[in-house]
Amino acid sequence: MAFRTALLAATLALGAPGLALAQDAAAGQRVFNQCRACHTVDAGGRNGVGPNLHGVFDRKAGSVEGFRYSASMREKAEGGLTWTEENLRAYIANPKAVVPAGSMSYAGLRNEQQMNDLIAYLRQATGAR
Repeated sequence: MAFRTALLAATLALGAPGLALAQDAAAGQRVFNQCRACHTVDAGGRNGVGPNLHGVFDRKAGSVEGFRYSASMREKAEGGLTWTEENLRAYIANPKAVVPAGSMSYAGLRNEQQMNDLIAYLRQATGAR
């Protein structure tokens, strides 16, 4: 029994594959700095090159009023794309894989810890529940 407890503690301490990495919203805000050139997160904030992200979680894609979306994003929206956390993660990791001919020029975020931190920040900054 003591061996199992020690093994479990060692596994957790070493960050075993498959275990969720802790989220740090402050670190996520630093990751978001690369998004800030195109996006805002404030309630009632302006659209930039990209749409305002306030309220993005569980929002239908292509639905920010006053923002001009690409034809590809409008098509995905008509097909029912909604910004669940899973869909946001996929899009942030590789926008062209989710919306192949979309206009977002960002190449994607591949670092899992940075992704977790960014999602934590977006949840906090965009009014997610």
